[in-house]
Amino acid sequence: MPVPAKAFYLTTPIYYVNDAPHIGHAYTTVAGDLITRWHRQRQESVWYLTGTDEHGQKVMRTAEANGVSPHEWADRLVETAWKPVLETLDVANDDFIRTTEPRHIERVQAFVQDLYNKGEIYAGSYQGPYCVGCEEYKLPGDLIDGVGEFAGQRVCPIHGYPVEMLAEQNYFFKMSAYQDALLEHYERFPEFVQPASARNEVLAFVRQGLQDLSISRSTFDWGVPIPWDTSHVLYVWFDALLNYVTAVGQGSVDPDDVALFARTWPADVHLVGKDILRFHAVIWPAMLMAAGLPLPGRVFAHGWLLVGGEKMSKSRTTGIAPSQIIDTFGSDAFRYYFMRAIPFGQDGTFSWEDLAARYNAELANGLGNLASRVTAMVGKYFGGLLPAAGAPSDAEQALADLAARAVVDAEAAIDRLAIHEAIAAIWTLVEATNGYLTEQEPWHVAKDAAECSPGGRLATILVAAAEALRALAVLLHPVTPKAAQALWAALGAEAALGTLGAQPIARAGEFWQLAAGSTVTKGAALFPRLDDVDAAAG
Repeated sequence: MPVPAKAFYLTTPIYYVNDAPHIGHAYTTVAGDLITRWHRQRQESVWYLTGTDEHGQKVMRTAEANGVSPHEWADRLVETAWKPVLETLDVANDDFIRTTEPRHIERVQAFVQDLYNKGEIYAGSYQGPYCVGCEEYKLPGDLIDGVGEFAGQRVCPIHGYPVEMLAEQNYFFKMSAYQDALLEHYERFPEFVQPASARNEVLAFVRQGLQDLSISRSTFDWGVPIPWDTSHVLYVWFDALLNYVTAVGQGSVDPDDVALFARTWPADVHLVGKDILRFHAVIWPAMLMAAGLPLPGRVFAHGWLLVGGEKMSKSRTTGIAPSQIIDTFGSDAFRYYFMRAIPFGQDGTFSWEDLAARYNAELANGLGNLASRVTAMVGKYFGGLLPAAGAPSDAEQALADLAARAVVDAEAAIDRLAIHEAIAAIWTLVEATNGYLTEQEPWHVAKDAAECSPGGRLATILVAAAEALRALAVLLHPVTPKAAQALWAALGAEAALGTLGAQPIARAGEFWQLAAGSTVTKGAALFPRLDDVDAAAG
């Protein structure tokens, strides 16, 4: 029996359920969705995982403040906020893991029991500053001086709140034993931590020396019980990081789970925010090394979304719900804006004004108007049936060459996880096609009856423009799936070419694929223009 091909496996971090998702969470999830949709468009096997992290003090305290148990709180948030937002964002994930699920808990316990049996975990004591927001013990050098109401105190630089001094009898993972192995791995595989700024941060951190990691808590009980000592629960990060393997069957003996793990692991990409880079680029690979499991291909740390100069955060009232944007602009515009406007890997500032301006200029006037013009002219001059093209001129060849180059450039950018560059490469075809129509002036050509028959100059111009739209539908399917599908339908492409998802992205730029006689329809505007920018931004 043939072995299934290795799936392209990408994960988001699993998100804390202490509150509803904001656009910072949506940013990561949409990025993962775009990348995995792109690989599916390459006709590859793909596995896309997201989910929720439901243990730890932060969730426990939030639940207590709301007068419910942590489990009740997690159930409520997951079902009313976290799962629904995936549909709102038009995300096509393959699995959603919750750390309170039996499949996760059982496999986590088996994992840590194995490490304990191997002597990788030992009992000890720890005292130090602890940030509940980060769910992490901090080193003294990690803290900064507080300001305002926290003046005179040492605070977490990420959350801005004072840390708590904790002293506990804990179990420890021998992470320090993996310092040299980690440095060797970073050296052998320089692409393991990206972008370069993240890699440099990790190298500096590990080179200064690793300490063993406290991996249990005994002062509260909301977590996975340590199997050999149930008076302790597992440190929430040690629990949460394991989702990447438990969700794909590691630790299970079920044949389907074993097959899934063989097909997916090691993961190709872990997408993370830069504030959780060390967990994923230091602790996580050390855990895998201790367990004898292969390491993932890449840990990519993207930047923060900033609002008013501050990181997106519910606790700082800078959290914006995705629906606040999507209700006005739509999910496609949300996806397009955040993936194009912010260089992936860097911090980016969100503003309503920039979103509205880009929507009108690039989506409504750029792509949307292009689609409307071409489909309307096919309707007007050829009764809505795509004519047969004549011999292409240099102008058509130049447009076809540019489409082919856009595919090559976008493909290369996706492989670098430079999502913004991929979309910019695609947009060169939008701009070139608009320019092509301006130069060729099909509305003037249409005044010459001799040029209006099938195979004439007018037909050639409109078919070339339709071919550019076909290419754009394929290339933009991972970015703006609803608009791309509407464009595919408007071109009547499915009858001759099949479903949009079945189109190999590598062939998107090859012109003259559409069938003569295909029904072309001018439907609703892909991106209706928003005339009142201020109203949209409100």
